[in-house]
Amino acid sequence: MKFITKNTPLALFLMAMTSVFAQAPKEKVDGVVGVVGDFVILDSDIDLEYIQLKARGVDTNQITRCELFGKQLEDKLYAHQAIQDSIIVTDAEVNSFMDQQIDAMVEQVGSLDKVIAFYRKKNVDDFRSYFFDIIKNNKLTEQMQKKIIDDVEITPEEVRNFFKEIPQDEIPTFGAEVEVAQIVVKPIVSEEEKQKVVEKLRQIRQEVIDGSSFFSKAVLFSEDPGSSSNGGFYKMNRKTPFVKEFKDVAFSLDEGEISEPFETEFGYHIIMVEKIKGQEVELRHILIAPKYTNEALKEAKEKIELIRSKIMNNEISFSDAAKSSSDEKETRNNGGVLLNPRTLEPRFELTKMDPALYSQISSLKDGEISQPILSDNQQGAGKFYKIITVNNRTEEHKADFAQDYLKIKELALRDKQIKTIGKWTEEKIAETYIKISQDYKQCEFTNNWLKK
Repeated sequence: MKFITKNTPLALFLMAMTSVFAQAPKEKVDGVVGVVGDFVILDSDIDLEYIQLKARGVDTNQITRCELFGKQLEDKLYAHQAIQDSIIVTDAEVNSFMDQQIDAMVEQVGSLDKVIAFYRKKNVDDFRSYFFDIIKNNKLTEQMQKKIIDDVEITPEEVRNFFKEIPQDEIPTFGAEVEVAQIVVKPIVSEEEKQKVVEKLRQIRQEVIDGSSFFSKAVLFSEDPGSSSNGGFYKMNRKTPFVKEFKDVAFSLDEGEISEPFETEFGYHIIMVEKIKGQEVELRHILIAPKYTNEALKEAKEKIELIRSKIMNNEISFSDAAKSSSDEKETRNNGGVLLNPRTLEPRFELTKMDPALYSQISSLKDGEISQPILSDNQQGAGKFYKIITVNNRTEEHKADFAQDYLKIKELALRDKQIKTIGKWTEEKIAETYIKISQDYKQCEFTNNWLKK
């Protein structure tokens, strides 16, 4: 399941709250410093960029106003062209997202007045109008960027040529990698406890049908850490990496419909579909995991200890034991091998591995099996026991075309996407009305904003 990303208005707000209230910038006369198509850039937009960067711990001493202004110009060009290309972001979509963000902000700081004070707006209407424009422009920018690179593909020949053209002294070095496999045993939950959760979800469902807020119910009751603070909200399509049972229910519902409780490996859910847009579904969900007894947890540990003993005694291989005994559906058919969520490959670069997983495998030799590890599922499904092994390890090395083809392909694709965006930007700057204030005409921009 997901979580709030660092670039949302909410995330930026939460990171900046403390520093801004403690060190509020001096008031100064605001003015238009740039125009791109129908969009204007204010001097205060650049001030806000500085505030947000400082709040994230970025050293802004090396970042010039010219650089931040250039970024503002790029964002406005994307948003302007999105409108020209008839990319639609509806007011309802913006308002829905804005309400979620504002609710979460208020929950964090205690009152809407504090939120308004942070943004230095006169009242609620002034703040909402300002926030509406930010969100709409961000969404237009995101969709335009996506449109530019969506159709960019890379052929094996292009990958080969990309690699050949890298100078020998610039060939990238890839860090040490490991392949990891695990066997999971979860404590057995009683049917009585499962029924309690189902009845609770049915009660919540009926209360929402009778007029209660699904958003509020998700904040109060959902055990999904990735969405509960955001009212259980997710946007997904059929390629989104959610479990099959969840997607099957989500795509079977009509707008406004609330599902009956259903089970996945994470617990029991109900889903309410808010909007269907082509192949995308916007929904809210509530997850509650049935609770297990201490005795059940003890039995799970005894079971995994027995599995480990059989593997150590060569009665069964780790892979076969995973296939026959692991309670983790997504890995057991592959012999327990984990897929890297970033690359979807069965290899993890040690320097980029999740710290919790790294601490569990760092001392293991190839083929060694860990002692039973008590883990807490990050998706709210409770505790379980697992054993881990490292199947093979690759030391740090210079990129090799055959061995590292998928990584090189990723680099080649990114390079092609950057060139595609660069060409697009050059063409759109030439045909778009752009005005730069005198204060910024001495800037040395990466792009030809001054049309020299």
